[in-house]
Amino acid sequence: MQRKLVLASASPRRKQLLEQVGIEFEIVCADVDESLDENQSAEDNATRIACLKAKEVYKQRPQSFILAADTMVVVDETILGKPADESDAKRMIQLLSDRTHEVITGFALMLPSGETVTDSQTTRVNFRKIDNSAIDWYIESYTPMDKAGAYGIQDGMARYIQRIEGCFYNVMGLPISSVCKLLEKLGVI
Repeated sequence: MQRKLVLASASPRRKQLLEQVGIEFEIVCADVDESLDENQSAEDNATRIACLKAKEVYKQRPQSFILAADTMVVVDETILGKPADESDAKRMIQLLSDRTHEVITGFALMLPSGETVTDSQTTRVNFRKIDNSAIDWYIESYTPMDKAGAYGIQDGMARYIQRIEGCFYNVMGLPISSVCKLLEKLGVI
């Protein structure tokens, strides 16, 4: 028997991943301050923001299990969030070109008791060199503005990815195997 699960996210990719593995859930978007704490690591920031999202939605649905996540891209110890505009998206992709970066997703599951279980996962992604005309093509052809690091591993940027180490789905925004393992352990699914 499945208990009520609420996804505290407007991300179409997180929604797609939960649907892909047959989990029933509803979506309630969380409006929280996603500003980074410069004194925290990317992993701690991602987990903290996921907790903020879960707590915000828990106020509306205290009898449910609330799942929230936050994803960050890190290169040279610099955290890349969502780009502010096309120029920022181009800058981010130029930073990622011809090198390896980390994608960190922190997730939080808030239980009806008010207890919160958290975890995070890191995936390393290596891009081959991407020239400026290809970056312009990508920005014009896809929707990088709603993605950390200005790219989606599951879209046109796939042509530039040479190697990944870790969970592919983590880069999409939710380490689905780890999340499912937790949901199974707690009897949510």
